[in-house]
Parts: sequence; C-alpha cells; structure tokens
Amino acid sequence: MAIAEILLAGGSWVTVSLSFCLFSLFFVLLLQRMKFLYALRKVPYPTAMPVIGNAYQLNCTQEEFFQKLVKWAYKFGDIYLVWVGLRPFIFLYRIEAVQPLLSSSTHIDKSLEYAYLKPWLGTGLLTSSGEKWHFRRKLLTPTFHSGLLEVYFKTAKEEIGVLMSCLEKEIGKCFDVVPYAKRAALDIICDTAMGYKLNAQKNFKNDYVKAVDKLASIVQMRFTNVWISSDSIFKLTKTGQEHDHLIKIIQKFVDKVIAERKVEWKAKSDNNFNDSRKKRRALLDLLLEMSHNGTVLSDEDIREEVNTFMYAGHDTMATSISWTLYALGRHPQYQEKILDEYNDVLGTDEITFENIQKLTWLEACIKEQWRMYPVAPLIARQIYKPIEIMGNQIPAGSTVLINSYLLHRDERYFSEPHVYRPERFLSDGPKLPPYAFIPFSAGSRNCIGWKFATLVIKVAILSLLKAYHVEALDKEDQLRFISELVLVNANGLRLKITPRENNKM
Repeated sequence: MAIAEILLAGGSWVTVSLSFCLFSLFFVLLLQRMKFLYALRKVPYPTAMPVIGNAYQLNCTQEEFFQKLVKWAYKFGDIYLVWVGLRPFIFLYRIEAVQPLLSSSTHIDKSLEYAYLKPWLGTGLLTSSGEKWHFRRKLLTPTFHSGLLEVYFKTAKEEIGVLMSCLEKEIGKCFDVVPYAKRAALDIICDTAMGYKLNAQKNFKNDYVKAVDKLASIVQMRFTNVWISSDSIFKLTKTGQEHDHLIKIIQKFVDKVIAERKVEWKAKSDNNFNDSRKKRRALLDLLLEMSHNGTVLSDEDIREEVNTFMYAGHDTMATSISWTLYALGRHPQYQEKILDEYNDVLGTDEITFENIQKLTWLEACIKEQWRMYPVAPLIARQIYKPIEIMGNQIPAGSTVLINSYLLHRDERYFSEPHVYRPERFLSDGPKLPPYAFIPFSAGSRNCIGWKFATLVIKVAILSLLKAYHVEALDKEDQLRFISELVLVNANGLRLKITPRENNKM
C-alpha cells in the first residue's frame, strides 16, 4: 500500500530501487568500517579528533614529527597507531612484530605514500609491486654480482679521490660534510648507473645535480606533511609546480643519455658488440643488453630503473658516509683501531676489492653507525590481506611502519643502546637474532644494492681516515633527527678535519 501511494504521488520504482540500493550500500560500508575498527580496538593511539584523527598533531616540523613518534612509542608500548584522517598508521619496533611482516612473501607492497615518487621513478624496483616487482627483481639481481662490484669499486676510488681534493679547502675549519658526501655519491652513482661523468663535486651549477637534490627534498617533505598528500592540492602549490619542473629537467637528462648510448650500440656490428661486452660496466648498458629491442624492457622501463638507482643509491650512501664520519668523529679511538688494523693487515698494499673485506674494525664501525643512525628510519608496508601482529589482527587497508631507529635500540639485544660501541659487531660479539638489525630492511624486499653501497662506504671512510683525523663538533644531545626516506640531522653534520702525519696515500 505504501509503495502504491509513492507511485500515485509521482514516484517511481526506479526511485525506490535506487534509494534501497544506496541505503544497502551505506549499511554494508558501515558494517565494514565497524569490523575494521573492531579489529584495531586493542591498539592504543594518541587522543584523536573525529574525521581528521591525529592530523592536527602532525601539523608540525619534521623534527617534531620524529620526536612524537619516539615519545608515543614509550607512552603506548610495543605497538600503537596514529590516525591520519580515517587511515590508521600502525608503528612497530619489536622483533616479535617486525619478523612476521618482513618475512612474509605476501605483505611486500610499499605504503600508498610511495606514489609520491612515481612521477619521478615510475614503477621501478622501489615503487612497483606484484608480478612486475617480482619480474624486475629477478631480472636485476644478477647485475650486482661480484665481478661488476669490482668494476664499481674502481669508480668509487676515483670519485672518493675527488672528494678528498674538494675537502682540502675545509682543513681546520668547521663544515657540514653532508653536501660533500651527496655530490660524491651522485658522481659515483651517475657513473655506475649511466656510464656518465657528471662531475657534481666540481660543477655545482649542473641543472641535473640541483634538480635531483631539490626534488628529493620535496618528495621527502610530502611523506610527513599530511596537508599536501592530495595530488590535486599539491599541484596547486608553488612547491608542486616546482616539483613538475624538476621532473622535466631530470627526465630530459636521463632520456638524452639513454638515447646517446643506444645510438652507440646500434653503430656497432654484432662482432664488435660481443667483443666489447666485457668492457661495459654501467647499469644502463646491462639494461640495454636485457631489453632485446624493447620486447623485455622499453625505454621507459630502463629510465625507471636508472632513476631509481640514482635516487635510492646516492641518498643511502651519502647519509651512511656522513653518519659514519660523525660517529667516528665523536669517538676518535675507533679511528685509530681502523687504521691500526689497516696497517697490520694490509701494510703498504693498495686498497683493493678483495683486501678491504678483511678490515673487521672498519665494517664493525659502519654497522654500529647503521644501528644508531639507521639508513631508513621508517619502513612502510601497505596491508592488503589481514596479518596477525603481536596478538592483533591487522585488517586490510592499514599502513604498517617499522621504526628501525627504535628497533635498533632494543635493550634486550643491545646493552647500553644509546652508546656507540662497534665491538658489538666483531666476530666474537653477541649473536643477534634475525630481524634485530635491519639496516637495509630484510626479507624478499631488502635493498638490492646493499653490497654495492657497503663497498662504497668502506672505500670512502678508509680513504678519508688515512688522510685526515676527523672531529665531530655536535654532541649527541644536540642532534635534531628528521625522518625522511633516510635519517638526517636538521642542522647537517658539522666536522673538523686535520691532516694526519706520515700519511701514505
């Protein structure tokens, strides 16, 4: 009867059906949301406001953001979440929580925020997922074999030599080492990734160098600034417009290098190509070899991987070199241990790919720096299938973040965790359980280039220590951490270097 009255009043079956469908959809979504919230009921979080959640508390500097993450960890315990709008960001920093996530072959997708990198990196190894990621990982893994690393080692030695000559003007002065390390890392990566001599250490005005540095800062800023997370809003800002301009500069440069290299290849006969294959050493050459005229990798695919290697590689290496020099500058006794072992083991021998691996104190000092100042302070995963973590059934739609800064300071595995003590990583040190120390993440999605990065860092640190005594001018309690894709100090890392007596280079 009621329906008949509706029809007589000018309504229709279409209106009734549509209303019913909308109500049903609303009801289903409401039930799903209630189920989602119920699954997270036991996970504590800071006081949140309706709709915006904790976003108002994140309207702060990047330094304050990192401080809040640490403070909330101590306040709420082993697992807590932060609501950003309606999205939960769940923070973990215990082995018991980290292991089921990183050991999983299912939960390998980077968080949604990695989409900020896609205009630059496309869907390369860092940002891709699913079958594409598995294919690229399998394809690229052989490019980091020991034979190629030995060739890269020579490039690293050459460019670290340039770095040392650049630092001569800073002798006896207070200076920030980070810009020097970044330019050196860019030169190393550009040569090993594209076979191109960038000369970033001497040519500060290079448009590509400036664009990479600025674009990296913009992307990292978006990771922690929730107010410009929306692309539509970001594009309206002055920073968003600058971002698009920088992308064009970078892509134009990389496309130019790829096109020139392809022309060189096409100009060679098959015999010449085969004869010269062993001489080819850049990642770009290897990608072109794999491309099979675009049937396996297109020019866009190649550009994605070159850009990914450039971005991820230079930031990781520069940060590690800078923090290692800082740590050794605060604890000069370990500088002497490294050099004493070098003299005992290698003597007057030249530093080579093989013999640098014998220096256990050098490696221990680098690892202890990674423990205290982790390369990637936050490792983020997007959850598409439920996963149980510390008794909590984390639902699909959550974002989970591992705070490796806190993971590496777990007193159960690192006594006096805030003290720099490289002895922990000597062969006779305590054996660590899996996932207690993850400087390059862990599991199937660990950093593919970690051996290469480690090699470059060893060359840089040993070469610099042979030439200079290093003093770090900022005390540990003066550090102001910022969690970008890498861990940085807000004021840079100020050093003072003085030449060593009887230096043998």
